[in-house]
Amino acid sequence: MFLRFVAFEIFNCKISVNAIMAYLLCRKTVDVFSENILQQQNPKGERPMEMKQISASCYAIMNEKNRVCDANSGFINRGGGVVVDTQSDLAHAQQMINMLSKVWSGSPKRVLITHEDGDHVWGNQLFPGAEFIAHQSVPERMKHVANPAETQHLLHGVANETTRMAIQQAHPGVVALGQQLLEDYNLDGIELVMPTTLFDERYSVDLDGMDVQVIYVGPCHSAGDAIVFMPDEGVLFAGDVIFQQCTPMGWIGSYEKWFKALDLIIHLSPKVIVPGHGPCCGVEGAVAMKEYLQYVRNESKKCFDAGITSLEASKRIELGPYVEWRAPCRLYMNVERAYREFRDEPMNAPWNAPEVFDALYEVANARGLKVEY
Repeated sequence: MFLRFVAFEIFNCKISVNAIMAYLLCRKTVDVFSENILQQQNPKGERPMEMKQISASCYAIMNEKNRVCDANSGFINRGGGVVVDTQSDLAHAQQMINMLSKVWSGSPKRVLITHEDGDHVWGNQLFPGAEFIAHQSVPERMKHVANPAETQHLLHGVANETTRMAIQQAHPGVVALGQQLLEDYNLDGIELVMPTTLFDERYSVDLDGMDVQVIYVGPCHSAGDAIVFMPDEGVLFAGDVIFQQCTPMGWIGSYEKWFKALDLIIHLSPKVIVPGHGPCCGVEGAVAMKEYLQYVRNESKKCFDAGITSLEASKRIELGPYVEWRAPCRLYMNVERAYREFRDEPMNAPWNAPEVFDALYEVANARGLKVEY
């Protein structure tokens, strides 16, 4: 799940985040304050992460809070070592490397990228010399959606009381998001490292005689969606095609493409699935994702036909068992995506990210839910 920010409306004026930050950086308050907040939340620098062996050769590295940016990674200890996705900031990536040192010495030979979002690629620079493999759409998409500068500015701005109060008046949901991210993340120092090996539909990697298949299934969550399947050991790294025990959200794609991707995963019948977010699961995780998306699309169609707005529909649609998933207010994005399809809008139509997070904030409050993303 990637965060996309351009500008905020403050006091009825369009003030860019860069302009706000230029002022604050002159006062030399923001970086120190932001770092202090991170240290206060986590003085030892330890993030709530877990490494779990899931087959003879495969490991899952999971962020346990299961909120926005809490992305999972994977590792295959064959053929020189293969990392699947590189975490959301340098501290998380380094902690993953420290974990991997218990089962692997040296730097991995390859990094497989499941899609372009920042929370899956912002640790790339800590794997120098690796071959980075991704779908051909990913490099250009990363330039647009994974540049960390805007989210860095957001975190710095929210960490400063003066700026936070100004943003709060226009975009309370954005402030809530920034405060949540500040609990665990610091995006300073991140440099984008682009994939060097690109593929179209499929790419195979031979790991000492064992085949690993990288299969393009997008766009469903994002433009570059790919899954990584190791048939000999029955392990599948799903990226953000699958969310487990948290509400999914998608930026580019369609319901039909997502259904097809999930059907493919069910057909492949892996023993273990490492989702992009949430704990490991089996095929039942793909089934649950599909059932959720089908339910939301069907309920959204009823509301759309009744002339109810997507925001109002998100306040009315029964959550049922899905209220137990983390961040149930993300329902709004899935309803709005359905509405866009009903209006025959293109699947890559842009989102206004501040408005999206404000809508999630409003939905959570209207339903009496905890505000979390």
